[in-house]
Amino acid sequence: MTLNLNFNQQDWERIKTDWQAWWAHDLDRPLVYLDNLDPAVGSWSEWYGLADDLAPGDNPEPHAILDGFERLLNGMQFFGDAFPKWFPYYGPGIFAALLGGTPKFAPGTVWFDALGKPLDEISLSYSPDHPWRKKILGLLEAAAGRWGGQVFLGATDIGGNLDLLASLRGSTGLLMDLVERKAMVTEKIAAITQLWLRWFDEMYAVIAPTCGGCSGWAPFWAPGRFYMLQSDLSYMISPRMFERFVLPDLHACCEALDYPFYHLDGAGQINHLDLLLSLEKLRGIQWIPGAGSPPPQEWLPLLKRIRDGGKLCQVYVSAEGALRIARELGGKGFLFVIDYRMDGEQMTPEEAEAFLKMIRDL
Repeated sequence: MTLNLNFNQQDWERIKTDWQAWWAHDLDRPLVYLDNLDPAVGSWSEWYGLADDLAPGDNPEPHAILDGFERLLNGMQFFGDAFPKWFPYYGPGIFAALLGGTPKFAPGTVWFDALGKPLDEISLSYSPDHPWRKKILGLLEAAAGRWGGQVFLGATDIGGNLDLLASLRGSTGLLMDLVERKAMVTEKIAAITQLWLRWFDEMYAVIAPTCGGCSGWAPFWAPGRFYMLQSDLSYMISPRMFERFVLPDLHACCEALDYPFYHLDGAGQINHLDLLLSLEKLRGIQWIPGAGSPPPQEWLPLLKRIRDGGKLCQVYVSAEGALRIARELGGKGFLFVIDYRMDGEQMTPEEAEAFLKMIRDL
């Protein structure tokens, strides 16, 4: 199969220029990520369904996997600030597999059964010969060699450090440990942080030469070391616990990355926002309201708080929602990823161009 993108060198130059300006807070408009997938070629659900081929067992040769993604990439149209991107998706927090966890795959996601060990018996390390390390790096290397600079590559979904420990220990057990074994939790998290950074470095060494930077599971490009940090277990802990057990890890990752973002997932994490805004080197916040919550445009005070805190902000939003946010708060500093789950149907090219003109003229 041959890569035949609806994207040329002039498009790449524009994307890099505008994204760099956005990171520097020098872009006077929002970034708008908007793409279409020709339904005759495939569906968005199929894109993530291809990840099922990456599960353990009789895996196809890497290029057989990439053939499926290449077919979909060839069927995409890119509007606004969107661009061709790919990352090896094994489900959220797959790094737990390298640390000894056994993944259980479901369509589009992965789960881990707890190891059934107390915290002090959980050993944290991974070998250069670990099969999951070879699997992920092998696929990334195949993509880098095959697509070069034609597709921006990203790290897999590594997972948050407290979340990774929960995958190994079990969430209930770890929550008890946060109360009863504070020093041991701190020790284990610090060990995971060092392994997390080592694993990111190994992937980035493959990614950076292909696109002069990094993408990821979220639709970003940065001219350096980018990652979407997270701590989903933080939904269930107090700001005091967040400050003790999560913030030091986030600080270490922010120091090691050039373009760190944070995945603020659900209303239960809003209590931690002031601590997140205190991280000087954290570049921005991705706000995910969560299932059953109002869409992003209904959270204007929260979005304003993020921007007033000096951070960039990304949301998955409908076209109508993006226009409302831009009208109410101004578009500068926002990345609007237009989510068709909210709009229902893809825009035609004419509708996309009309929408982009409208939001840029505000």
